[in-house]
Amino acid sequence: MIIQPFLITMNKIQTIFIFILVFSFTTKANKIKSNILLLDSTTTATITFVGDLMGHSTQLKYAMLKDSTYNFKPVYRYVKDYLSQADLTVGNLETVLGGDSINYSGYPLFNSPDEYLTALKYTGFDLLITANNHSLDKGEYGLRRTIEQIKKNNMLYSGTSLTKAERDSVKIIDINGIKLSILSYTYGTNGNRIPKGKEYLINRINFKKIKNDIQKSKEKDADMIIVYYHFGKEYKREPSKYQKEVVDSTLNYGADIIIGSHPHVVQPIKFIDKKDRRTFVAYSLGNFISNQRWRYSNGGVILTIKIKKDFKSGKSIVSNIDYLPTYVFKGKTKYKNEFVIIPSTYYYTSPIYQFFNDSTFKEMLQSFEDTNEKLKSYSDLPVIDK
Repeated sequence: MIIQPFLITMNKIQTIFIFILVFSFTTKANKIKSNILLLDSTTTATITFVGDLMGHSTQLKYAMLKDSTYNFKPVYRYVKDYLSQADLTVGNLETVLGGDSINYSGYPLFNSPDEYLTALKYTGFDLLITANNHSLDKGEYGLRRTIEQIKKNNMLYSGTSLTKAERDSVKIIDINGIKLSILSYTYGTNGNRIPKGKEYLINRINFKKIKNDIQKSKEKDADMIIVYYHFGKEYKREPSKYQKEVVDSTLNYGADIIIGSHPHVVQPIKFIDKKDRRTFVAYSLGNFISNQRWRYSNGGVILTIKIKKDFKSGKSIVSNIDYLPTYVFKGKTKYKNEFVIIPSTYYYTSPIYQFFNDSTFKEMLQSFEDTNEKLKSYSDLPVIDK
């Protein structure tokens, strides 16, 4: 009677020992399996870029409601799905949000209602480029308030800063495990002077600073470094010598992708092979929304770049690029006078746009052909056709 409990105890100990042993091996095996899966797995991030988001006077007029508020959301109704499905959607905000204490205005000194920004948020924009020649149209106050409104809408921005400390830091955006550094710079500010001692407010194209920012991005383990430039000659469909020099230097510093705006027309896109990697540049994405009604400026492009990261090698590459040409309609719809961005690839689905006439269809078709021809002049990239 004394031995039985001891035998039971020994059995319990053996059982516990076996359980611990099995659990230990199982846990280690799961960890090894997990590590193998992690090392062998890949992840992707889809980034969509558009060009200039303008705020001309007629755009403000058409967006005004009877109660003197504004609604810009209908402008994007035919492209919202394309923009909102990306992991990150980026556009160049070429206006400021100075508030209603300053008169709203279009060219040459832009100031748009706050509803302009809420429409962008609603449409799917995540990050706005704020370094361009109109950033100081309403002075330091307008620049600062624009940043504050962007932050209020839980959106990101690149190119302007509230403090020197912010300017000197480099922001890393993590999307699906891919670390992105998105930098932006402008050639100038239309003669609007940057307050003395506050050069940090806006990023000007300065090779020393650009090189330093790219180096900081590398030190923060950025997987992909993207630089958005506001540069070039207005209405010129080919990149200038200056644009090419800036692009070449920036790629040599270590940037992977360069996107451009300012010419208000679409310029070529191309891959550029470097010794250690393949890079990509889009010299100008044209106007996404504006009141510039002439040929080449009445359209733009939605450019979508897919980035793929291999956890085992630690390398990230541009795995796919496609684009969707767009056309800006201005005129009477069944609702009112409107500006509407329309995929120009849909010129053959006329019933969807009952407010179009023959002249408008021809103009949109011309816009599609112009954009498609220019974008395929350097690289044969796929166009989205549905």
